[in-house]
Amino acid sequence: MNMDPVEPCELCRLPGGELLWQDELCRVVRVGGDEGRDYPGFCRVIWRAHVGEMSDLSGADRAHLLALVFATETALRACYRPHKINLASLGNVVPHLHWHVIPRFSDDRHFPAPIWAKPKREASPTRAEVNSTVLRQAITQALAGEQGSS
Repeated sequence: MNMDPVEPCELCRLPGGELLWQDELCRVVRVGGDEGRDYPGFCRVIWRAHVGEMSDLSGADRAHLLALVFATETALRACYRPHKINLASLGNVVPHLHWHVIPRFSDDRHFPAPIWAKPKREASPTRAEVNSTVLRQAITQALAGEQGSS
């Protein structure tokens, strides 16, 4: 089921972050501002069409989206060396299909809880942000590896 773009849907209207990678079906953005401040490398993989659930996609489209989610995870692990990567597809607030790919560190504000839980610490330590070009290249390389293995 492909829903028409919804006027108030922020992921239909706005990029959703700094564009790192895109094709005709989806895009990868780095989350910035207050939401990304404590989580360097926090990315979203966003399906272009306004659909709400993974099961709204064809099997080929689901495989494409998940390959990009996994490539983004691979790139973030290589670039940031986090303790853990969190993957989440919620859509409770913005019902537009997207995945959160979040590098987590054992000393970040919320660890080991999800980033949307009550913080366990005042702030996360300051960490260097990876250059966008480096992250873009890592996603492209990881996606080539994902597609080569299928």
